[in-house]
Amino acid sequence: MSFGRPPSINVGFKTTAPDRGSFPLDHYGECKDKMQLYMDCLKTNGSASTPCRALSKGYLDCRMAKGLMERDEWRNLGLANVDEDKRPLSTSKNTETMG
Repeated sequence: MSFGRPPSINVGFKTTAPDRGSFPLDHYGECKDKMQLYMDCLKTNGSASTPCRALSKGYLDCRMAKGLMERDEWRNLGLANVDEDKRPLSTSKNTETMG
C-alpha cells in the first residue's frame, strides 16, 4: 500500500550520480591544511571568496592530486586566471595595527 504517492514510482527508477559537486570526503585529512587556510581566509574576509581564490585553487589541486575528486581543467572550475602563488588579500577592516 502506498500513502501519498503513486504505487509504481519505484518501477524502472534509476539513480545516477551528479556530474559535479559530489566527491569523497577527506577522511584522512590529506588536504586539511589547505582547507583550513581557505576557511580562515573566508572568515577573515567576511565569507567573500574573491580574495581567497588562490587558496581555493590550491585546495582543489590537492584534492585532485590525492584522488579525492576527478581532475578537471581550471577553466571549467572557474579558476583559470588565478595564480596560486599570489597571497590572499585581506579586506577585513579589523586588522591590528602597531602603534
